[in-house]
Amino acid sequence: MERDGKILLGLRHPDCAYAGSTHHFLAGHCEQESAVSCLVREAQEEAGLAIDPADVELVHLLHVVDRPGGQPRMQLVFRARRWLGEPQLREPDRCVSWAWWPLDALPEPIVPYTRAAVEGIRAGRPYTELGWSRPGSAG
Repeated sequence: MERDGKILLGLRHPDCAYAGSTHHFLAGHCEQESAVSCLVREAQEEAGLAIDPADVELVHLLHVVDRPGGQPRMQLVFRARRWLGEPQLREPDRCVSWAWWPLDALPEPIVPYTRAAVEGIRAGRPYTELGWSRPGSAG
């Protein structure tokens, strides 16, 4: 979610199982649905935002390993050109606030793949690998 050069980020609840007390963009896991249907559902569930699937475009792909030996994940990052509503705290056990942040001044701490996606999009790169060992590296 982007408007006027700012991105919508939520601050995750401190007791959240993943990335507590860390900033993160709207995201979720697909539940026997298409990726765009998942985005529409998650935006409504997490922030009370209504998005028309026709107003969505794929802007970045990440291939992420969060920790050594962790399960690799492919993450599709979409941009909604339009939506209805203002962000609301719909899942207070997972997110304690929503705020608009300048793209060139992201908050800390932030989920690493969130930062990587924003930086990749701003640089015009369609794809990012994150957390993978590089040939010749020790990790």
